[in-house]
Amino acid sequence: MADPIRIIPLGGLGEVGKNMMVVEYGDDIVVIDAGLMFPKEDMHGVDLVLPDMTYLIENKDRVRAVLITHGHEDHVGALPFLLRDINVPVYAPPLARDLVDVKLRENTGVGKYDLREVQPGETVVFGGITAEFFRVCHSIPDACGIAIHTDAGVIVHSGDFKIDHTPIDGHPTELHRLAELGKAGVLLLLSDSTYAENPGFTPSEQIVSDALDITIGRAEGRVMVATFASLISRVQQIADAAVAHGRSIAFAGRSMINNTNMAIAKGYLKIPAGKILSIDELAKLPPEQQVIVLTGAQGEPLAMLARVARRHSRDIQVDDGDTVILSASTIPGNETKVSDVINNLTRQGAKVITRRQANVHVQGHASQEELKLMLNLIKPKYFVPIHGEYRMLNAHADLAETMGVEPENINVLEDGDVLEIYGDSAEVVDHLPAGHVFVDGLRLWNVGSAVLRDRRHLARDGFVVVALTLDEDTGGLVGEPEIASSGFIDMVESEVLVDDAIALVGDALRAATKLPLQEDYINGRVRDVLGSFLFKQTGRRPMIVTLLLDM
Repeated sequence: MADPIRIIPLGGLGEVGKNMMVVEYGDDIVVIDAGLMFPKEDMHGVDLVLPDMTYLIENKDRVRAVLITHGHEDHVGALPFLLRDINVPVYAPPLARDLVDVKLRENTGVGKYDLREVQPGETVVFGGITAEFFRVCHSIPDACGIAIHTDAGVIVHSGDFKIDHTPIDGHPTELHRLAELGKAGVLLLLSDSTYAENPGFTPSEQIVSDALDITIGRAEGRVMVATFASLISRVQQIADAAVAHGRSIAFAGRSMINNTNMAIAKGYLKIPAGKILSIDELAKLPPEQQVIVLTGAQGEPLAMLARVARRHSRDIQVDDGDTVILSASTIPGNETKVSDVINNLTRQGAKVITRRQANVHVQGHASQEELKLMLNLIKPKYFVPIHGEYRMLNAHADLAETMGVEPENINVLEDGDVLEIYGDSAEVVDHLPAGHVFVDGLRLWNVGSAVLRDRRHLARDGFVVVALTLDEDTGGLVGEPEIASSGFIDMVESEVLVDDAIALVGDALRAATKLPLQEDYINGRVRDVLGSFLFKQTGRRPMIVTLLLDM
């Protein structure tokens, strides 16, 4: 009997982002995608969120390759961090390969890497695993799904997809190949669930071209369009509309500039000569001849649009009459940041257009009728919904049942679950650590770190510093403690509270029967006495820090 197949999601199940799927067969492991997630509001100071890749690092001798479905950050953003620890080849479709190359060249922590281009329709063999790339439609050119062929059966991973019959790049989803795979027999389907709650069909990208053409054509002044830097097809749509209305284009934001330079050099972007200018050159033209394409559609604090909205950009300032188009869907968790950017832009006189006002963006993911079509073509024995929050996965599971997949053959997994398919059974046999790994500047720390907990504590309740002077000879308290706070109370308005706290701490330490006072004792005693007092008086528990001084 053939070896069991093991499916291990390390990211992307139970959340939107940081997609990473491990497929094991025998001694061979392939990894499908290595994405990141943008931090949520309560992840104070965190720059990026990565999957926990400990399992791959521990088994790096068995990892044969990383297979990339497309070039979006939630599928490739963790690659620079993975390749620091695991030196394996990365296979990607042409545009994704070039976008990854730009990313890896920017990242100084990555040494030599092995990046290989694979065309839709090609197969690559890794021991007992053969990976076949097939074309799907998404919101970026060259998106692919991957069929994993083993002696135990075929696994189809949809990648991010939708069924678009009029795609911008002219390459529709290869429905005929999906039908061939289904006819031959598919053991397991792993399918995109991001819009599994949406009835009907996802609109074609073509309506975005029409909406951008109308919106840019009607704009009286300068136009700024924010979108993802990897969304090359959207940049082409923006450029087409700009040129059609006699406007020139400039790009802003490091990733946008790097990606568009690559896309123009490789022929993915086709913009007439002389229509691409620098920001300074564009500013010399009348506003009605200007279009700026920039990063920051998710409200990221360091991205160009957020800097413009906060008046922190030296090169771009908002003027009355500007039109700002957000050509992206807001990722769950980013709503507040995006709203803040829109409000700040509006205060400065800009007219902000989102998908609520016009069809300036459509999602790149399949809605229910397209998901049904995928299930009907593939006809899998087993089904696992992937890519989405738990409610999305569950909605997709319900949909699969209506399409004839046996309920006992549907597994709604979460990150870290180990699904083993062996013979006529598929069950979760283990659970691996698969929490968040946070990128904080130059450091990485996992979800169990006390750093984030402390930051949340500080953000909620502030902190209090108690400065104590100890006698160098006796080790006893000298004078009265001094108390300062930040983010907790107004020291002037709360003078009585502070005086009572000083007296309480002083009495508690002077009551100690053993000298010299030890640091551990002081820290514990101050936290206990002062913490209890402050909670009774204010209903809040600030972080308490003691500072010891010798006299």
